[in-house]
Amino acid sequence: MVAVNAVGSAVIGDSGRFWAAAHEIDDEFGGLGLPARWPHDATDPKLKGAVPTTGAATTIAGIATDAALTKAQAKRLAIQAHDGFARALWPAHTPLDGDLVFALSTEERPLGDPLGDMVGLGITAAEVMARAIARGVHAARPKPYDALPTWEDLWDDGGPIPQLVL
Repeated sequence: MVAVNAVGSAVIGDSGRFWAAAHEIDDEFGGLGLPARWPHDATDPKLKGAVPTTGAATTIAGIATDAALTKAQAKRLAIQAHDGFARALWPAHTPLDGDLVFALSTEERPLGDPLGDMVGLGITAAEVMARAIARGVHAARPKPYDALPTWEDLWDDGGPIPQLVL
């Protein structure tokens, strides 16, 4: 679960296509894929707001598992889930963001192989986090009082987003 209010952008340049496109399952955030060619502005920092200030943005998330984790393992899982931010946002982890990931465990299932299972959990956590960020941005719906446009406002006109050709 994630609430996305990052300084950076979840889309590649002005394409409307998500940085997390390579991690999408079943068109969960539009099925647009990656652009055929990277737009010229793909890696330009596209910061939200006119003059971002420290503490004005944050992405906060929780990652949960039924695996029985120690406090140290839960911390490691949160760290690995945080990697999903970098897969879904550009730029990510800026000093203007107050990003945070909480790791939760129901402790229902013991780890069979503590090292191998933790590697697998970490991989999955980063993947799921990237997808959750893109899904959150894609699913956001505009409200009359919004200060900034949603993905729907900018790119969802009911038709497919064209491939970029430079």
